[in-house]
Amino acid sequence: MNKLSHFDEQGKIKMVDVSGKETTARRAVASGKVLLSKETLEILRANENPKGNPLEIARIAGIMAAKKTSELIPLCHQINLSKVEVKIEFIETGVYLEAEAKTASQTGVEMEALTAVSVAALTIYDMCKAVQKDIVISEIRLETKEGGKNGVFSRK
Repeated sequence: MNKLSHFDEQGKIKMVDVSGKETTARRAVASGKVLLSKETLEILRANENPKGNPLEIARIAGIMAAKKTSELIPLCHQINLSKVEVKIEFIETGVYLEAEAKTASQTGVEMEALTAVSVAALTIYDMCKAVQKDIVISEIRLETKEGGKNGVFSRK
């Protein structure tokens, strides 16, 4: 079993030193769901939400959040992102979100993709809470990771 990388030999928290790692193309995809009532879904489909179009605002919020990941997660490295895309689609129980992040770096972009999905989901929650109080955010997870010494991870 691998050990946790953010602890030194004495058990103190540390930022991982990536200076010796090779710069490679890296990509990560994360997903999540926002569970909504049929009534709320009808409002979203009709674009009649009192606060505007939550899905477009959430998409932009997710992209912006990915760019701020190192400011939100204490030990994340600041990396240059070459792409962040957030897709949102209606499903029977609400909306499905998927975020893709890309970089050429010495460390991966999993946290950026996960942050994008999380903040996009929170934005939908915020913009829909006026019409529904029991919204559920669920199943935020890494779907795919490519690049680096560990190669490819795919949940599928």
